[in-house]
Amino acid sequence: MGRAFEYRKARKLKRWGNMARTFTKIGKEIEIAVKSGGPDPTANVRLRILIQNAKAENMPKENVERAIKRAISKDTSDYKEVVYEGYGPHGIAFLVETATDNTNRTVASMRMYFNKCGGALGTSGSVAFMFEHKCSFKFRVPAGTDFEELELNMIDTGVDDFCPEDETTVTVEAPYEQFGTIQKWLEDNGFEIVSGESLRVPTDTKELDAEGRESIEKLVEKLEEDDDVVNVYHNMKEADEE
Repeated sequence: MGRAFEYRKARKLKRWGNMARTFTKIGKEIEIAVKSGGPDPTANVRLRILIQNAKAENMPKENVERAIKRAISKDTSDYKEVVYEGYGPHGIAFLVETATDNTNRTVASMRMYFNKCGGALGTSGSVAFMFEHKCSFKFRVPAGTDFEELELNMIDTGVDDFCPEDETTVTVEAPYEQFGTIQKWLEDNGFEIVSGESLRVPTDTKELDAEGRESIEKLVEKLEEDDDVVNVYHNMKEADEE
């Protein structure tokens, strides 16, 4: 299995550990998708995937419908996607993806978290080059599928990591630019998409001792508790990777 797949697996439980927070963050992403592409999932590619992600996380259908209604309401907040970059303790690089209706509030919060934990918020581009922007799809295939043939076909769509999880489930990774191409190929070929996501994979990781790891996890926890934060990525070597 590929490096990106292993990184995603190691981070998933930490990123989605709190169900209520997960639903809130998916709801924000749905609102952004509706505002940019409309409320019809058949015509809005991004919304279609987010609805699948919501199902994969057992998010109630009513929550999804409320998020769509909020997005088309004139009174709803106008969320923007903003990525913040910085360094935590011990020179660990951080990328923080947010969905915010008040960038002044969010940047002030980000600066406070980094400063309190012995790090510093950086400028745009200060650490982004240390991460690959990838996309990941999990989908189901019919029993008896020839995985070798499927992998060869998907390489043509830009896939660089092909990882069968069991006889009927596959996860693939690719450069983020191929997100739309892969989604369309899967749909055109009748595969059921379980989830699709963006992720930032560090090109290199840095190993820390237990004390250093604890200081990084403290910063991660503070960031992930913020309602504006959608995803937190860093280049500390995860215990699961060792």
